[in-house]
Amino acid sequence: MEPNGCAGNCPDCANKGASQEENRRSVLSWLLGGGAVASLGSFLYPVVRFLNPPKITEAAVNEISAGKVQDLKPNSGKIVKFGSKPALLVRLSETEWRAFSAVCTHLNCTVQYRDTTQQIWCACHNGTYDLNGRVVSGPPPNPLEEYAVGLRGDEVIISRNA
Repeated sequence: MEPNGCAGNCPDCANKGASQEENRRSVLSWLLGGGAVASLGSFLYPVVRFLNPPKITEAAVNEISAGKVQDLKPNSGKIVKFGSKPALLVRLSETEWRAFSAVCTHLNCTVQYRDTTQQIWCACHNGTYDLNGRVVSGPPPNPLEEYAVGLRGDEVIISRNA
């Protein structure tokens, strides 16, 4: 019994019990809602981070060693890493070398040298470039970026054109 003699059945006591129950329900609602929002956030955060990768600055590479002279036969080509992108080194004859960015100007696919046609070919949409980097056919809109090729002893050096 209450100190004032009420058995808990009066309207004031009934309202107190109802309000305590409402308070409990609202606290539980907030806890469940907060948990649901936290769970949703924990699922979406990694997805958002994946879709928006961090900016990685490219190392300033102006010159690389592409291997030894004897590693590449005349009328052949090979892909080498030039900074964070590939480069295509082509040996046309005993003394003539060419180097280009190996990234197609159409959709950034990697191009390759075809010795049978003596052209640079992109497999993505059958685009071709001549040995000066100019577009011969296909969808590429721009020529390939050309690099300078030099020899230091028996080493082939590729560098950016100044």
